Amino acid sequence: MYKLVGNRATRAFRPLWLLEELGVPYEHVPAAPRSDEVRALSPLGKVPVLVDGEDVIADSTAILTYLADKHGAFTHPAGTVARARQDAWTFRVLDEVDALLWTAARHSFILPEDQRVPEVRESLKAEFAQNIERIAGELGSDCLAGDDPTVPDFLLAHCLGWARNAGFPDAPEALVEYLRRLRTRPAFERAAAL
Repeated sequence: MYKLVGNRATRAFRPLWLLEELGVPYEHVPAAPRSDEVRALSPLGKVPVLVDGEDVIADSTAILTYLADKHGAFTHPAGTVARARQDAWTFRVLDEVDALLWTAARHSFILPEDQRVPEVRESLKAEFAQNIERIAGELGSDCLAGDDPTVPDFLLAHCLGWARNAGFPDAPEALVEYLRRLRTRPAFERAAAL
């Protein structure tokens, strides 16, 4: 049985949702970042952390990819063009959406106050708005890499919710509908209720 460590209000939500989609048994430990419980598994203290037997995997995207590959679900097969396109979306969401939100969070409450540059948020918001507008324009099916959710959809859906909570610009209507479709999935609803 898997053990996922991390509060669902963090990036731990991503693998929680995937675990619910997979329908596999797991234990959820809602530990906070940098807590002793997390540092015992991962010296950086970041969440989420997945424990699979004796193996420990940190980083939400690494966990998503590992679980999707291991269970042969919510991913395209490695070595295929479809997987390359899926991976391109994954990296793009991380670079153009997640990184902006994380930088804003760091300059809002994570970094020591004397290292924060609050003014950076406005440029991050502008870049975010441009990036999601382009992503919305390229959304050619129900999900980023086809008709069914794959790894980058778990990332983008989480980021769109994070952006709204962080006061970033509203998503274009195509992405609002995209998020609505994903949020009505029973596994999403179960993960959100944890």
